[in-house]
Amino acid sequence: MPKVSVILPVYGVAQYIAKCTDSLLNQTLDDLEIFFVDDHGPDNSMEIAQQRVAGHPRAAEFHFIKTPQNMGAGMARNYAIEQATGEYIAFVDSDDWIEPTMFEDLYNRAKQFDADICYGQGIQDFSDGRASNILKNPEMAEGPISHDSRAYFLSHYVSYFWTFLYKRSLVMDKNIRYPEERCADDSYFVACALFTAQTAAHVDKVYYHYLIRENSVVTTKNPTKYLKRLTVFSKLLTYAKQNGVYDEFKKEIDFLYVKKGYLLSSFNYIMNVDQPTTAELKRIQNEAETLVPNYRANAYVKGSKSTGCTDWLLRNLPSIAIRLVPIYVKRTGMLV
Repeated sequence: MPKVSVILPVYGVAQYIAKCTDSLLNQTLDDLEIFFVDDHGPDNSMEIAQQRVAGHPRAAEFHFIKTPQNMGAGMARNYAIEQATGEYIAFVDSDDWIEPTMFEDLYNRAKQFDADICYGQGIQDFSDGRASNILKNPEMAEGPISHDSRAYFLSHYVSYFWTFLYKRSLVMDKNIRYPEERCADDSYFVACALFTAQTAAHVDKVYYHYLIRENSVVTTKNPTKYLKRLTVFSKLLTYAKQNGVYDEFKKEIDFLYVKKGYLLSSFNYIMNVDQPTTAELKRIQNEAETLVPNYRANAYVKGSKSTGCTDWLLRNLPSIAIRLVPIYVKRTGMLV
């Protein structure tokens, strides 16, 4: 059994995939299983990766597979999950790159605690060479995950899914897969893992380099993106309920929905639609109130000035919110 199965969806990354491939070839952990998943891209990305691997001593660890048709990154990852045989699963985006010791360090730490999940840290890189702040996960105590530790991680939730190793048995037993909507599928996956993992470990080092490029999926305007995000976070509430964690962590999961589902979907709508309307903002609010009744009384919502103020602005001054949100997004560099 390979120690780690690494899964990379490949689509339109010819300019970046050589660096990504080299970072995998240079991993210090032995016995990897690496899946490049061709998602019917428009360029020669796969050929470039295959050329970098050909003749290398680690070539046998690399598997080049192809989806039946273009499925999007999340479903392409699902396609490879079904073929993975490693003890752990990891995900890398094919325009990013990783430090040489990433999988060795995380795997060894995970084995020390028999962890279901083990994470490191990341950093944002920009295509012009700039580097931004470290993408740091909330700290979770190592070993068995306590109620307080899980609550803290969920209430400070971020979706740096590629900084994690996930035990494959957890992914399979708990049926953790990426949703078909091509939006927030990474948030869904890592949240499901956080809901159901029983043990955790981490290494407080930067291993993953997350590239921000102008024409990437996360920076391309999409007028239906907000609808897909709402659907994904509705599914996340359902997953939590079906797996028996919602009642215990209702405050944290509802807060996660408010921030990542309702508020960020509102921002998505304003930023991605040519002429946003106050009526549609109201409809988004009504959906949030239906799924998470009385969310404004949530202790985390009440305790977060930014969340509370953003909610108040969208509810009470939606026309002003439509004008202010683009200014805020531009000044902060927020990805919506």
